[in-house]
Amino acid sequence: MEQRDMSVYDHIGELRRRLIIVFVFFAIALIGGLFIAKPIITFLQSAPTAQDIPMNAFKPTDPLRIYMTFAFFSAFLIIFPVILYQLWAFISPGLHETERKVTLAYIPIAFLLFLTGISFSYFILFPFIIQFVGTLAGQLGINEMYGINEYFTFLFQLTIPFGLLFQMPVVIMFLTRLGIVTPAFLGKVRKFAYFGLLVIAGLITPPELISHLMVTVPLLMLYEISIVISRISYRKAQRLEAQRLEEEQTENENHA
Repeated sequence: MEQRDMSVYDHIGELRRRLIIVFVFFAIALIGGLFIAKPIITFLQSAPTAQDIPMNAFKPTDPLRIYMTFAFFSAFLIIFPVILYQLWAFISPGLHETERKVTLAYIPIAFLLFLTGISFSYFILFPFIIQFVGTLAGQLGINEMYGINEYFTFLFQLTIPFGLLFQMPVVIMFLTRLGIVTPAFLGKVRKFAYFGLLVIAGLITPPELISHLMVTVPLLMLYEISIVISRISYRKAQRLEAQRLEEEQTENENHA
């Protein structure tokens, strides 16, 4: 059934089916996450960034909370491609055959960009911020004693948004394919996009210029890369649409 012929109830039913599939996969992945959470936590605690930081549990529930947070995050990371596929499967009936094949290829790209964003924030940005905060604490004569919950919560708050922000090129490419945005529109709203990215960078990083630039510059570069990708996708979409119209016209002439 084509998506354009589906009723509202059909859409709701299809969405519910896709969400159930995601939930089932997440429940299965969570079981695996419970096994791999401890090795991941141990590995991160032994990393150079965390070795010199004394971690404490200020609440009896802190260790359990961190353990379950890593289990849930691991499960989410495992099924991230499944989530993307179910999203694609939900909207694919409204796409042409060529568009379905092209957009399906976005899934591994999006997953790799998500891992790239997390890796960038963890290996480059996070150590710099930790070093900056430690230096500042030393200059102010403050004795650092972090709770393990606060440490890993800050780690998640920094890495996960970057993983999602690195999806920008894929999202722009996808929206361009659907005809929702165009390269001209992205260029027109560039200054507003820049302002929004500056605000996001300010929310993620501490109030310090270098760390703010370390976040802002990659985000602005991602936006410009997204515009270039949008141009390429827009030209391809126009060629495919012209080809489809030509085929329909030829078919109509043959029937006539």
